[in-house]
Amino acid sequence: MKGFKRNAFTVLAMFLILALVLSACKDNSNNNDTASSSAPASSKAPASSEAPASSAAASDAPAIDNSKEVKLVGYLLGEAPKGMPEVMMALNEKLKKDINATLEINYIGWGDVASKYPLILASGEDVDFVFAADWNFYVPEANKGSFKELTPELLKQYMPKYSAKQDPAAYNAAKVNGKQFMIPTTTPDRKVGVVVLRKDVMDKAGLTNPTKMSDLEPYFAEVKKDYPDMIPLNLDSQYDLPAPFGALVQEKFAYEGAPRDSGDPSGVGNYTDQEDPSGKILSITDEPVQSAYKYAAGLMKKWYNAGYVNKNPYSNKVRSKDNFCDGKSGVAFGNSIDIQSTLSSCQDKGVDTYIMPVLSPTGHAPSNSWLNDGIAIAANSKNPERALQALDLIMEDQAYVYNAYYGIEGKNYVVTADDKLALPEGVTSADNTYPPDAAGFWFVDKDYFKPSANWTDGYIALNSKVKDYLMPATYLGFSFNSDNVKSEIASLKNVSTQYFLPFAIGAVKDVDKAFDSLASNMKAAGVDKVKTELETQAAAFLASKG
Repeated sequence: MKGFKRNAFTVLAMFLILALVLSACKDNSNNNDTASSSAPASSKAPASSEAPASSAAASDAPAIDNSKEVKLVGYLLGEAPKGMPEVMMALNEKLKKDINATLEINYIGWGDVASKYPLILASGEDVDFVFAADWNFYVPEANKGSFKELTPELLKQYMPKYSAKQDPAAYNAAKVNGKQFMIPTTTPDRKVGVVVLRKDVMDKAGLTNPTKMSDLEPYFAEVKKDYPDMIPLNLDSQYDLPAPFGALVQEKFAYEGAPRDSGDPSGVGNYTDQEDPSGKILSITDEPVQSAYKYAAGLMKKWYNAGYVNKNPYSNKVRSKDNFCDGKSGVAFGNSIDIQSTLSSCQDKGVDTYIMPVLSPTGHAPSNSWLNDGIAIAANSKNPERALQALDLIMEDQAYVYNAYYGIEGKNYVVTADDKLALPEGVTSADNTYPPDAAGFWFVDKDYFKPSANWTDGYIALNSKVKDYLMPATYLGFSFNSDNVKSEIASLKNVSTQYFLPFAIGAVKDVDKAFDSLASNMKAAGVDKVKTELETQAAAFLASKG
């Protein structure tokens, strides 16, 4: 959850309550989500370069035999865009020519990630590769043996384009118990979490230039009063659910929650201040966590009681950003990458928007690591070498990148005379069958991206500031290995599902009592043991940084 994705819903593996989605999910960009200075100046993507199948990737490697046609099966997150069949036809035409393979892409919906992602990998079904990220089960699934081990030599032979560009430090960041199981992106995202508002509602509420979540109460009241078909906070079960709570906590300190490697909003227990250079590990009863939690829960309870929050987000699978322009959600949660299509759609429908970045008290957001977006080869893949070849093209060949990320030229996008991406004549953001970023290929090389001609003024202004917002977090690149405390992690998840989720949306009678109940049940579930293990690994990580 690209993410907040991806996101937005990248820090210490045991430190994120957001699945952000966000950070993280999604999200996903160049510059990172902007025009890259290294983007080619040509107005069209060039034809695919020579296929890796034609020669050995290294002088001492055997020739690659692609004489047998194979079908590859991959799983990404989200939902297939309407134009996916046509895009896949184009991708498969190139893959068949270049490496004698075809590709089938399946999707795991945002609301099903926590339950279906591990199940698919454990089922033994035909899977060649899956989306992987530090916020999406990478470490626990690697510990289970769900992924194939990858070595620099293997990547050099079957992914020569990728290997030539990737920083070797990314391989070290991806290691679990000394072995690498992920193909990290070569271009880590540059994104911040955002909250999008409607300017017409802001005007009626008398709200100007809000900078933090707690500023929005008059906005919510106006929505409730004059927009009967709109829910101020229409949260989904995965990405949105912890987003307003997390944004409120972030007003008090540079907060990241736990566990980062699960992608599950029910994960909670140990924390860090992402701007604290000492990297001190905090429990829920430590300050500033306790006071920030009670502050956030107090406001969420007030808003829940006032009817500003949908009553049962646990069963809602539609993200707020996906029905915001239709007038069903008062705010849209996302990140500065995945929110682009929402802003364009609203513009097409005559809805003026206001973008509010979610920042720490110092005005910053954490930088993402290589592990924010990646891909892993399933351990039971029947054709791992061919899958690596396909991913080399999809991730690092410009023609493939454009096809996978933007769709069909002339149908889903065109390149303007001033080297920007635009929609073809007669196509709007609302009816584009393959919006950028929507198909889940977030791990492609974003240095090929170009600026969009339909970016709103508000987005251009935000985009120009993203670099200044980003700050390397103390634990950037750290992945928590939960193998020694997996039973405690499972117990903590059960506890937090029962006690934390209602707390986070404000569905509790008494904040103090609800907090005490959450804290005591977490202690009984073994949160202190998890903290000790976390401190040990965190200390080793910081020592290795020097």
